[in-house]
Amino acid sequence: MIRTLLQVVLLRDRTRVFEGFRYRHVVTVSVLVYGLVIAIGVSSQYVALADPDGWWPLLFALAAGSFALLLRSTLAAWRVATAGLVATRMLLYTEPSIFSAWQWCWYLPVLLAVGMIHRGRVVLVVGVLTAGVAALVTGPGWSEYLLPLVGFLFLVLLVGYAVGSRGRAERRFHEERDEKAALVERARIAREMHDVVAHHMSLVVVRCETAPYRITDLPEAGRREFEELGAAARAAITDMQQLLGVLRAEDQRPDRAPQPGLADIRALHPGASVAGVEVPEAVGLTVYRIVQEALTNAGRHAPGSTTSVSVDLVDEELRVVVRNTAGGPSLGGGGGNGLRGMGERVAVHGGSMSAGPTADGGFEVRAVVPVVPR
Repeated sequence: MIRTLLQVVLLRDRTRVFEGFRYRHVVTVSVLVYGLVIAIGVSSQYVALADPDGWWPLLFALAAGSFALLLRSTLAAWRVATAGLVATRMLLYTEPSIFSAWQWCWYLPVLLAVGMIHRGRVVLVVGVLTAGVAALVTGPGWSEYLLPLVGFLFLVLLVGYAVGSRGRAERRFHEERDEKAALVERARIAREMHDVVAHHMSLVVVRCETAPYRITDLPEAGRREFEELGAAARAAITDMQQLLGVLRAEDQRPDRAPQPGLADIRALHPGASVAGVEVPEAVGLTVYRIVQEALTNAGRHAPGSTTSVSVDLVDEELRVVVRNTAGGPSLGGGGGNGLRGMGERVAVHGGSMSAGPTADGGFEVRAVVPVVPR
């Protein structure tokens, strides 16, 4: 609790209110404009109630500064706003109430931001210190209103904390869901890569076992070498199958269908432009999955749109472009996991991928997969 008290009162705080917010720049400008209006109102109120004695710039700076700090440090903003309330009370000591209309508009947004951003201990300490400051500077004639005032301030903090806790819980839920989806996708990629590698290893075994029958006058040392190579390849296949059993879910059955490749892309999109080149099975499978996922996303998020698919071989790289025009309202579903899965598939081969909206309101997926044609 002592460490929390020091954090609230003295230590440096870097919690930002709108970190990662989509419209952060618009909200930042709005907060600064709001703070400027409040600063003008607070200083104007002081000039109207007291003889101008040169202190109004201090109130202006405290009010405007608290909202400027709010964008980078909520606790620093609360400290400045609380100091502003004390300064207002000292300059307007003849007024019975610490909170006028301008002070409410000044202090409550800062207090609400503290409740939304920080954990329970910090919020509790801020509430206790705020109540203490309110009790010290409230005029004697308004002492009967102190308890409702403190209760209302705690209520504001509690509302902010409830909203912030729900937001943090939702973020944790989405992070855990995305992490689980990423693990599932990686396991799927591993299973598919197993099928491709196992196929090639099986060919190695077959060629090793048939070498004595295909090669005449093979010396005994050569026969033993091929036997050892075949045994090693079989052992590798067995180890891979055991690993695959760990990656596969308990209720999941093995997929015995051949893995798709470049030649199967036209079955997904009849008008696709696909380079007529032979590539390693793993590369062909990756490109197929990218096109499949991109077309699925287009059908889900832009129903009725026109799609185009092109796969070209340029400088020993397969360049994949899947584009769709603007369509109807999104049907919902998905959470960006498909794009993440595509990126991981491309990364396996050392390639790159980008995805984003187009100028005409559509969406485009681009991927570059390095490949050496066979």
